[in-house]
Amino acid sequence: MKKFKIRKVLDGLTAASSSSSATAQPGAPRENDVVQETLQSEHFQLCKTVRHGFPYQPSSMAFDPVQKILAIGTQTGAMRLFGRAGVECYCQHESGAAVIQLQFLINEGALVSALADDSIHLWNLRQKIPAILHSLKFSRERITYVHLPFQSKWLYIGTERGNIHIVNVESFTLSGYVIMWNKAIELSTKTHPGPVVHISDNPMDEGKLLIGFECGVVVMWDLKCKKADYRYNYDEAIHSVAWHHEGKQFVCSHSDGTLTTWNIRAPAKPAQIITPHGKQPKDGKKPEPCKPILKVEYKTTRAGDPFMVLSGGLSYDTVGRRACLTVMHGKSTAVLEMDYPIVDFLTLCETPYPNDFQEPYAVVVLLEKDLVVIDLGQIGYPIFENPYPLTIHESPVTCCEYYADCPAELIPALYSVGSRQKRQGYSKKEWPVSGGNWGQGTQSYPEIIITGHADGSVKFWDGSALMLQVLYKLKTAKVFERTRGKEEKPSTDIVEEDPFAIQTLSWCPESRILSVAGVSAHVIVYRFSKQEVTTEVVQLLEVRMQGEFSDGDSPDPGGEQTPTLPTPAASSSPQEGELPTQPSTGSNSSDGPRDNIPCLQVRSSPLKQSPGYQVELVTQLVWVSGEPPQPITSLAINSSYGLVVFGNSNGLAVVDYLQKTLLLNMGTSELYSPSDPYQRQPRSPRKQRQPSGALCDSNDGPNPSEDRCKSPTSVKCKSRRFSKTVAHDFAKMSRKISSSDHDAKDNSFTRSRSSSVTSIDRESREAISAFHFCESFPRKNDSLVSPCLLVGTTQGAVMMVALSLPPGGDQRLQQPVGISSCGTMASLKGAILTMALLDATGALLPPSYESWYDPNASDEDKEKTRRRRPASPPSSQEGQDSQFAVLCSEKQAKVLAMPSQTRIYKHNITESSFVLRTDVVQMAGTYCIACFCANGHIMTLSLPSLRPLLDVNYLPLTDMRIARTFGFSNLGQALYLTSATEIQRITYSQETCDNLQEMLSELFTPVETPEAPNRGFFKGLFGGGAQSLDREDLFGETAAGKASRSLAQHIPGPGNMECMKGAASGVVGDLARARIALDERGQKLGELEERTAAMMSSAESFSKHAHVMMLKYKDKKWYQL
Repeated sequence: MKKFKIRKVLDGLTAASSSSSATAQPGAPRENDVVQETLQSEHFQLCKTVRHGFPYQPSSMAFDPVQKILAIGTQTGAMRLFGRAGVECYCQHESGAAVIQLQFLINEGALVSALADDSIHLWNLRQKIPAILHSLKFSRERITYVHLPFQSKWLYIGTERGNIHIVNVESFTLSGYVIMWNKAIELSTKTHPGPVVHISDNPMDEGKLLIGFECGVVVMWDLKCKKADYRYNYDEAIHSVAWHHEGKQFVCSHSDGTLTTWNIRAPAKPAQIITPHGKQPKDGKKPEPCKPILKVEYKTTRAGDPFMVLSGGLSYDTVGRRACLTVMHGKSTAVLEMDYPIVDFLTLCETPYPNDFQEPYAVVVLLEKDLVVIDLGQIGYPIFENPYPLTIHESPVTCCEYYADCPAELIPALYSVGSRQKRQGYSKKEWPVSGGNWGQGTQSYPEIIITGHADGSVKFWDGSALMLQVLYKLKTAKVFERTRGKEEKPSTDIVEEDPFAIQTLSWCPESRILSVAGVSAHVIVYRFSKQEVTTEVVQLLEVRMQGEFSDGDSPDPGGEQTPTLPTPAASSSPQEGELPTQPSTGSNSSDGPRDNIPCLQVRSSPLKQSPGYQVELVTQLVWVSGEPPQPITSLAINSSYGLVVFGNSNGLAVVDYLQKTLLLNMGTSELYSPSDPYQRQPRSPRKQRQPSGALCDSNDGPNPSEDRCKSPTSVKCKSRRFSKTVAHDFAKMSRKISSSDHDAKDNSFTRSRSSSVTSIDRESREAISAFHFCESFPRKNDSLVSPCLLVGTTQGAVMMVALSLPPGGDQRLQQPVGISSCGTMASLKGAILTMALLDATGALLPPSYESWYDPNASDEDKEKTRRRRPASPPSSQEGQDSQFAVLCSEKQAKVLAMPSQTRIYKHNITESSFVLRTDVVQMAGTYCIACFCANGHIMTLSLPSLRPLLDVNYLPLTDMRIARTFGFSNLGQALYLTSATEIQRITYSQETCDNLQEMLSELFTPVETPEAPNRGFFKGLFGGGAQSLDREDLFGETAAGKASRSLAQHIPGPGNMECMKGAASGVVGDLARARIALDERGQKLGELEERTAAMMSSAESFSKHAHVMMLKYKDKKWYQL
């Protein structure tokens, strides 16, 4: 596991730093200087922990039948190893070249990988973090195939030139024994046979090597005599070869879809030729050619017919048919369709010995985007239920949130409702990949990961103890009508594909209230219930948000009353299930442009809702005068207040989901008070209007620099626009995933059809970028706390909105909630990303919440469990600040004293880059700010003084997927999507890094190798059993000489013996030391044998001399001596 060298920042450096200002301003309370901060640089260290998900772009696979470990290599040089559920490991080759083949040293705790850059590597799997022991880099020949016989230390390497080299896997040195292609083929052959595509030894005779060349020639090579015994010729190219376990027959798969079976002593012609998927003509002619059979495996059973498993070979007339795996058993042929193309497959057998009955029991099929294991022992070949979290990419991930240390009862509650969603029809047997052991982790707190997807689904995952397991899946698209066929597709969609994609989500773990915002400008509020319910009418609220109001559409400037908008959707009562009356047409009709039409139609039929998350309210933004609604850029929900708030480039809307009413629909410019020093004067090039009472674009005038306020924290237009572009990328990220992969399906949500007209307007608007519900002081120098909403914008402004809540009970459902804007509280460089409140001691003041209750339970049960949990901060005495407001933007962090709103600390996080994600997180019993910048730096700042504690150059932003999914959580945890299919988890906690070895799972467990098959009396008597071969005599330096030094370069790996001695610690260290001792013993065996032989010779010589002396003096008397 890669660790990073950390530039730890000395405490107190802040005062001398030019980028940080931590001095108290005149009038700032002195009490703020005495907040005791316990976090130090020593608490932080960054390292990767585990990687979850399906291996991205897989290319090869191997299985250890004794250890029961599965290895998968990828096109990016990564390796993923899987054991039992929860046992996973990730390794990476530094070169990044594709892994073309993997070979286990069966039951040895080692693995050989062959890469596309013509290098081979030996991995040590006996340690929790596998390391490379040796590498060999070929310089003159390209590697095409490798083969390691069971219980052998000699690795055969086939090359593109048709030669075979032999490597000692213990020392990783080349043998002087080489099989040259021109000696293997017939001398009369005029053409080169092509690359080596197969190497295997005869199961019954280790001295005979079967070599397959691409052109169709197969050679039986006698290793002792160094000559070809037999040559088998066929007209079609070979893709793979498989032996019968008795070593008398083998099967080849060819490029024309045929299988040829050969008797080893009859090379003249195949014993049998079949085309499994070819149509047999009646006149006895050759069947029509089919697609190539890419791989075949031939496995025998004691009790019945052998199994022949193959991939490919379908007829060419099956255009558009999905990839298939064919299982031939006796007279039956089963064709199993796969969802994705087949990369590789392996047949799992009971024995590791190739010369015994194989007894196959399962087939592991590696697909491009899935891993399937088929049970060969049951009728119909059912698949095993996969225990690994490989379905992250089932639909492309569009957003991700991480919650560490959440309520303990959440995971059992989600699991109980999610277990009812499982598919049926799986095999009843245990998952066959069952090796390894779980780590002995000390982390016991619950962790939940939530992923939003392009198809509108939301998945909840249990991420506790470095594992990942899906708990529950919510399908938000069920709320809407499904369109059937392209003709019926409504033209109001603002995205051509994935109209239900999740844009962002807000979740309250304590109350289990969930709110999701979709790419079609819709917001859905969900409650969690353990009871099934049928909703007759889905509660619907339509909201009209526009950038510029017409003369008759100016809203109430007071902002405290519910705005009266020209659409009935904004009235105080919801449109319960009412659908738009205007038809959705593809172009502007004679009646004028589309207006007051939502992008999606809420279903009108009753909705059956299973236990789990059930829809409470759907809010949709509607088209305005032919303009589509703008994407939702920020979202927040508060269960204690019963409010959900969302914003975009037009402004913000506050919705009361208890009363199902729209409370506020206000433009961003209206949040500024008339006397606000930070107010930006909006101007429009299309319509010169007075700024009061209109939601205008803020910076699209002919000279934006003149219109903008000259505040000390304002930045240049060029850099501001760059920051806003990034902010808008976040808003559009559900429509367009700009990733480096070539998969167009994963890569994309399309842009709005009508976005070209208003794209310039959109970039210049001041969008809402962050919300935070809190209980604070709404206005400067207030003495009492009350419910508030902090609003952050892309221009760096932070505004306070006061909330006036009616009493609880029935009055809360009848009386309106009052809202009033209190003006701007602060201004920062760059878009606001996160906001939080601390109390006078520096502890976090979380938003108040309501404990969870089942909305479908009886009223008595509701009242027992329903109670509000306020943050209840202390009231402020006259002239004394009792809170800190923490504000963080793309460029800066500031801490303000409340209620005086005096800035007491400020820190410029980055000058040349910008922050992508920042969170206020709990760490070692206190709190800090964690930031991830676009230049790859991960930083932490202390609170409230903003001292830099950690700054690591971890990962530069390579695509928007990382920016969209990166998230910090409490206790030093973070994660991001490193590819379209994988989640990478990291830690920035020194304690977690120190305990990582204990927490990680073990791949290797000591297991006895099964006994070799019994040869039987007659086979032993007449020599019919397996022939062994002393390969050392053939391939060793004594017999074969030294190999050419220029052929390959040996590179000692970082995991060699010396490094392992220094790194060994704990249980892993004991295992490693034992392995070192064994290896050292192995290296000294040669010397020991020589010494033993010398001692035996000496003993024999002594015995002879003693015998001679005994004979000499046997008959003599004592006096004759």
